[in-house]
Amino acid sequence: MLRHLPLALAVLLVTLVTPPLAAAQPLVFTAIPDEDETRLQERFQAVADYLAEALDVEVRFIPVTSYAASVTAFRNNQVQLAWFGGFTGVQARQLVPGSRAIAQGVEDPEYRSYVIANRATGLEPHDGDSAPEALRGLTFSFGSQSSTSGRLMPEYFLRQDLGASPDELFERVGFSGNHSRTIAVVQSGAYQAGVVSYKAWENEVASGSVDDERVRVIWETPPYPDYQWTVRGDVDERFGEGFTDRLQQALLDMNDPELLASFPRSGFVPAENDDYREILEVAQSLGLLDE
Repeated sequence: MLRHLPLALAVLLVTLVTPPLAAAQPLVFTAIPDEDETRLQERFQAVADYLAEALDVEVRFIPVTSYAASVTAFRNNQVQLAWFGGFTGVQARQLVPGSRAIAQGVEDPEYRSYVIANRATGLEPHDGDSAPEALRGLTFSFGSQSSTSGRLMPEYFLRQDLGASPDELFERVGFSGNHSRTIAVVQSGAYQAGVVSYKAWENEVASGSVDDERVRVIWETPPYPDYQWTVRGDVDERFGEGFTDRLQQALLDMNDPELLASFPRSGFVPAENDDYREILEVAQSLGLLDE
């Protein structure tokens, strides 16, 4: 049929009926599995729906089983966008040149960790700037080995304040895998103390998962930068010029109270790679990242 039409009209028709390459490719994202997996799936599917509408592209969320797996998926281009912690974001951006931190929660530049203890230890809340000496000799659980708030920064503060490595400080050291599990193992008494993201603690308290007669917060760390959205540097080639800017703006415009509560964040603000230089330097000082 097209051979009977003028060439220009034929080209126009082909253009109209053939979807652009970008539309045929979904934007795929993931997130570090820092809390209960079912809750993560629910919250990030809602984010996928929001982004799909805002960007007019198909958006898919894929869960991962570990912090390391989120970095691997980003490196291998299985995902183009990720909600990373501070440390996993640094790892990912080093592995994928040109990738960028583009947004963070309003609370993320001043993030904190809570050291928690089973009530049977008798430990009381400690208001000092330094980690409490009373932690020495206890059994202690971190979260994931790659967690900023559940391992990296708390370990740094413990070493700095108490002058010893975790293996020297504690009778036994464990890694639960995520914040929800850390709360569970300390609450049960499997570990006497542990460290969690303050936001994860607030989430678990709000959901009714914390028994305050069995576990309590005993110390709050100094602040540090943490979570952020990081995007691969080649997304504009995949989805069209200016896509990164549109994606960043969609994240900054996310204002639905239910979506924000699921993070939980009060909103999102711009971020850039240099915001996480402190995390890079701490990770290098602990030997957790190549120089």
